[in-house]
Amino acid sequence: GSSRVPADLPDTIVHAVRLGYRHLDTAAMYGTEPAVGAAVAEAVRSGAGGISSREDLFVTSKLGIPNARPGRVVPALRESLARLGLDYLDLFLVHWPVAADNPADKATLAEFDMEGVWRGMEECRRLGLARSVGVSNFSAAKMERLLALAAVPPAVNQVELNVGWRQEKVREVCARHGVVVSAYSPLGAYGASWGSDAVMHSGVMHHVAAAKAKTVAQVALRWVYEQGVCFVARSFNKERLKQNMDIFVDWELSDEDKAMIATIPQKRACQGDYFVSPDGPNKSLEELWDGEM
Repeated sequence: GSSRVPADLPDTIVHAVRLGYRHLDTAAMYGTEPAVGAAVAEAVRSGAGGISSREDLFVTSKLGIPNARPGRVVPALRESLARLGLDYLDLFLVHWPVAADNPADKATLAEFDMEGVWRGMEECRRLGLARSVGVSNFSAAKMERLLALAAVPPAVNQVELNVGWRQEKVREVCARHGVVVSAYSPLGAYGASWGSDAVMHSGVMHHVAAAKAKTVAQVALRWVYEQGVCFVARSFNKERLKQNMDIFVDWELSDEDKAMIATIPQKRACQGDYFVSPDGPNKSLEELWDGEM
């Protein structure tokens, strides 16, 4: 929620743009759209990192769960754009395949009308309010269902993906259909209330990092990058923002490194327990993720 948004977030984002960051990922649910909008305006005004216009940045936001209903999608995007002070998004995602008037109250969970919501997403693109549209937290099975009904196929599926949760099924379906996979929590959401220390405290990862004279985070991000998956990494720390950029130059993981990393046990960190209810459409985690646990 917005109460947790640091007051200096716009400055941090402008600093990231100076370092070379170009993709800014936000969501109605995060409460950070006003800060991202302020940062975009300031970065463009000051020419941060050599950018000359809003076109030089790639801004993603996501449809809130209360608006994941037919008829509410276009108005919700217009509200996001108003909060951001932008006239279009580069990418607009369905945040979860879940509908609820109040995500904090399980009694309000309702059936997710995938086709009806997706028609709204297609309309966003047709109107030019979003240059591309996609989804987030969709299982491989849900991707297959969506791809079967979509007139405009999703450009992206943003999912939890890291060395501790490799998402092979989702990646296979997306590769077959030309959908870009974007990884959130590439470090296992270390430090988040729902996160896991399986990546950052992994003995294997510490071993590889020490041998490479890199941080565990750099090895974790490099692994995702070498999978051909794009990722979003959250940081409010200027030194780590720079370290994140240093994964691209002059080093790579060896086959031996990758074989070791492949032995890390697999477990989903972001379970989505709050969307599971005996009275709701998803009565179990198995249902929410179509058995892809």
